[in-house]
Amino acid sequence: MQRIEWRLEFETGDGAVDYEHRQLIDILNELLDTIGDGQPSDDALNLLGDLNARICGHFALEELEMQRDAYDDYTVHKEDHEHLLDQIRDLMDAYENGSYSQQSGEFTTRLQDWFINHFKTHDARLHRRDR
Repeated sequence: MQRIEWRLEFETGDGAVDYEHRQLIDILNELLDTIGDGQPSDDALNLLGDLNARICGHFALEELEMQRDAYDDYTVHKEDHEHLLDQIRDLMDAYENGSYSQQSGEFTTRLQDWFINHFKTHDARLHRRDR
């Protein structure tokens, strides 16, 4: 499956945020490699859980920062976070119930698109606003 490669356009200007984003991409790429054949495995389920947990933590910190700073685009940004979490839950459900293989292309495309577009738009705007 197509891996996501880090690009300069993903950089937010905040080294800590960029580091976390790179870690999330690494986990996503490892997950895509692991679930490529669609056969359920403990490794894939563990990676799904790890990705979900790390994303939840990352989003919680971003949302706290946005609330603290009265960020004007908070609602839209938070909704985009919820959209990804819904997609990950759908992916976990499909993987656990064995229907993933019929939807694998759709899932991977949706996840890749989300990561690429969110970094370039919402996160770029959030983390560059004071620079």
